[in-house]
Order: sequence, then structure tokens, then C-alpha cells
Amino acid sequence: MADTTRWSEFEIARAIGRQVLQRRCLLLVDRCQWTGHEADVLGVTRNLRLIDIEIKISRGDLKADGRKDKWWHRGFGTMVDGKWVRPAAVAKLWPHSIWKHYYALPADIWKPELIDCLPSPASGVITVSRTPENWKESVLTAVIRRAKPNPDAKPISSTAVLDIARLANLRMWDSYEDRAQIARELQESQV
Repeated sequence: MADTTRWSEFEIARAIGRQVLQRRCLLLVDRCQWTGHEADVLGVTRNLRLIDIEIKISRGDLKADGRKDKWWHRGFGTMVDGKWVRPAAVAKLWPHSIWKHYYALPADIWKPELIDCLPSPASGVITVSRTPENWKESVLTAVIRRAKPNPDAKPISSTAVLDIARLANLRMWDSYEDRAQIARELQESQV
């Protein structure tokens, strides 16, 4: 039976963080652009390598991802006979600095033939689905295809880890403020 409920990126990110990356990563941050391109979830592993997870809510969103700059190496152009000539773009197997790359999406939109739509054959796929009401977790994750590691991805420096940790810390305090604002609005609406 298809899962017809709507998904949010936050709900999927939470499930990925709690069920897939919790034991593998010492640090996770959402909506992170530290590598120069946004990662919906950026994980720093215990050996200081980066895992990038892109969350997709629709098939169209998944198919469009291959057009993002993070998947292409575009060289600098040169002047040839008075005209600006740009070399052809070359596809990348991994985004810059990323050790492993995954897509996370609802199980009800996943079809095996979508593998051919992924911008890289090295990317992994994780699906999420709803669980029965009496389960501890409300979302269940499944790794459909493991990501292939980038052999050229180097561990990041301790300074870089601290920068990413600072961002994660600031995001946590922002989320507390968001929660407090919701509580204030709820309290005002009950008066």
C-alpha cells in the first residue's frame, strides 16, 4: 500500500540522523553549505570525512538534482579567434570534498529505475516509510544502495570540524527559539 502522507525535509533528516548516521558520525548539521554547495544533511564521520545527504520529496526533485553545479566541473573559458570559448562540462562522481553521497526520499516515490536518473553511480539511496502506530520510531529507514566512497576525499582539519560544530550549535539554539515562539503563539491563541 502506498504511503500517501506528506513528508517534510526535517522529518526525513531526523530519521536519517537518528537511524542511519547516529553511530557513524560524531557531528551532523542540516542545511549546511560548508563545502561550497548546500547539503541537506552534512555528516562528519569519526575519521573526519564528510557524508552529504540530499533529501528529495518528489521524483521530479530527484531527477532535477543532476543539473546542480555540485555535480559538474566547469573549466575556465579562453579566447579563441576573438570569441569566448568555454570547455565542455565534465560530470563528477562526488561533490567537492565529499567522502560519501546519499539521496534520501520517501519509499512510496522510489522505483528501481530511478537509479538511472541519479547524477552519479557512486551515490547511495536511503528510503523512509511510516511505521505502524505502536512502533517506537514513527519513520523507518532502509538503505537501498550503499554509497561508494570517494578515495580522494581527505579528512577535514580539526579547525574545520570546529567550524561545522559551531554552526550545528547555533542551529540548535535557533531551533529552541523557534519552539519558544510556537509556544508563545499557542498560548496567545488560547487567551
